[in-house]
Amino acid sequence: MSITVALIGRPNVGKSTLFNRLVQRRAAIIKDIPGVTRDRREGDARLGNLNFRIIDTAGLDDSNSESFASRIMDQTKTAIHTADIILMLVDGRLGVTPFDQHIAKMMHESGKKTILVLTKCEGTSGDLSIPDAWGLGFGCPIPISAEHAEGLSDLHDVLSSCFRENFDCDVDSSKLDKKKKSLPSLKISIVGRPNVGKSTLLNRILGEERSITGPESGLTRDSVSVEWDYMGRIIQLVDTAGLRRRAKVVDGIEKLSAADARRSLGKSEVVIIMFDGSVEPSKQDFSIASLAISEGRAPLIVLNKWDCVKNSKNQLLGYNNLISRTLSQAKGISIIPLSALSGNGIELLMPAVLDAHRCWNQRIKTAELNQWLAMTLEHHPPPLSAGRRIKMRYITQVKSRPPTFTIFCNLPTELPESYLRYLVNSLRDEFNLLGVPIRINLKKGKNPYVK
Repeated sequence: MSITVALIGRPNVGKSTLFNRLVQRRAAIIKDIPGVTRDRREGDARLGNLNFRIIDTAGLDDSNSESFASRIMDQTKTAIHTADIILMLVDGRLGVTPFDQHIAKMMHESGKKTILVLTKCEGTSGDLSIPDAWGLGFGCPIPISAEHAEGLSDLHDVLSSCFRENFDCDVDSSKLDKKKKSLPSLKISIVGRPNVGKSTLLNRILGEERSITGPESGLTRDSVSVEWDYMGRIIQLVDTAGLRRRAKVVDGIEKLSAADARRSLGKSEVVIIMFDGSVEPSKQDFSIASLAISEGRAPLIVLNKWDCVKNSKNQLLGYNNLISRTLSQAKGISIIPLSALSGNGIELLMPAVLDAHRCWNQRIKTAELNQWLAMTLEHHPPPLSAGRRIKMRYITQVKSRPPTFTIFCNLPTELPESYLRYLVNSLRDEFNLLGVPIRINLKKGKNPYVK
């Protein structure tokens, strides 16, 4: 049995800092201003011998606009409903505020086991808040400092006791970790410019309101990772923040969000690049696509908001021509027109994702590669270099993900780029490596007669 713990509290009380401490990496964006976290974020936490699922939530605040606050509240209510245990965080420096009392009332009404944690208590800075914290009705508060790892042993003892008393399970869930690692998984990131519908697509795939959506641009800040079961296969979907041109990014939080999105892209296997299909593509759309290809990921283009397109046939033809010219390094990339809001065309997405992943993982026999190389050289040999013939003797695939090949030749530095592109395109057509980046490395073989 896996136990889920949710972090609940006002903005800027240290929920994301504690989340990062428990998952043992910088997963959530941290900045010393209120309201940085918006979507709930999940991760695998470890505290001593305790292994559990942790949920980071947005800060509950009554100062947001009514519609935006209600969307945040819905996400937090979902986290409270999902969790087995609540860690209610209170800023130990500021003490208990009236809104902390309001949140405590919500926790009592939820009926969930709640542990009160005083954060930012370096040394004795939170001692004055302990008497007021007792009045919230959750027993003895636990003063900690997540940033400096102080008080975590006390939190471990309380959580361990709570696990044993309220849940009939072994607190050391290493068996669960081993089982989880044995499951086949596929990591997919959804990237694109702001407000192209990335979060809406994630919600449509999952069939639930997992990420906050709305007409406002730039709602998503943290990269939201969600595990999803697709036909018995574990899929890890990652919704990322919108990427704008670097010159236009001046806000510190947006810089952190963009860096987090690029980091998620680099760790993915398949990258869904979302375009707004109702308008003409911009240079930034292709810059994001080129980034995914240069990182060696398996790319896939989704034309969202397709229900708003009037002449869809001509629009799709124009997109196909433009993408094939601009993204020639991933010739044959799949293009899926759909509407994430209505769900039209969504059934085409996952088969295309799995096809791209299969091509990205493909391995080709060395004998077949050398047969192809011999026929290619016979049909179109490389040009001479200063009167010398470039001899290509042998080819082998050194790795997949993406498909990477090494060709042994006598003059590797003299082969023109145009001929190398010809080899890539011929290799792609011969072995059906459509839509994935292909890398060819040239290497000079050793002369066996030289001592």
